[in-house]
Amino acid sequence: MDFYYSIEDHRFFEEKIKGSRFIANIYPIQNKEEAEEHLNSLRKEHYDATHNCYAYILGSQGLEYRANDDGEPNGSAGNPILFSIKKYKLSDVLLVVTRFYGGTKLGVGGLARAYGGTAEEVIKLCKRKKINITKRVKIFTTYDDINTVKRLLDEYAVSFEEIYTDTIEITAEIPISKVMNFRKQITEQTADRSGSRELDESY
Repeated sequence: MDFYYSIEDHRFFEEKIKGSRFIANIYPIQNKEEAEEHLNSLRKEHYDATHNCYAYILGSQGLEYRANDDGEPNGSAGNPILFSIKKYKLSDVLLVVTRFYGGTKLGVGGLARAYGGTAEEVIKLCKRKKINITKRVKIFTTYDDINTVKRLLDEYAVSFEEIYTDTIEITAEIPISKVMNFRKQITEQTADRSGSRELDESY
């Protein structure tokens, strides 16, 4: 897939369940250091909370993730929050559910429903943001072949920048699944007079 979804900005949601207050905060993040900054800020804000349970997912494939129960029974808080993020197919997000204990025990099943349900409610308030997964490709071409290359760029590229000297150098953002075919077309349609090389993956 050439894209994934994150969220536009911070949102929060609060509800009471059997006397306990559950406050959910969700943030867009770029790395785990940002997640820690938000967590530290919330811990200071809610210094008297019973628990600050959380989960985050990072990356275009969602391969970097973490869930934390913060003292709740194992698997009753962090994993339900993580499942809610995955259910809505989001990445690059941190979701924290803060609990102020209200005197009534919920049991492991009740906790899982409370944490997962509160997490889902705050996700529903979010505006999703589509993030394109592209790879930068550098193209080297000539004035004789520029029209052919431009036509291929119009077909494949999300964006591109050109530098004109004795030859022409173009840096293009190509959807990651189309890079191989784009480079093949550049070579074939200019009879090997133009070349290309892949740079880094970008978002």
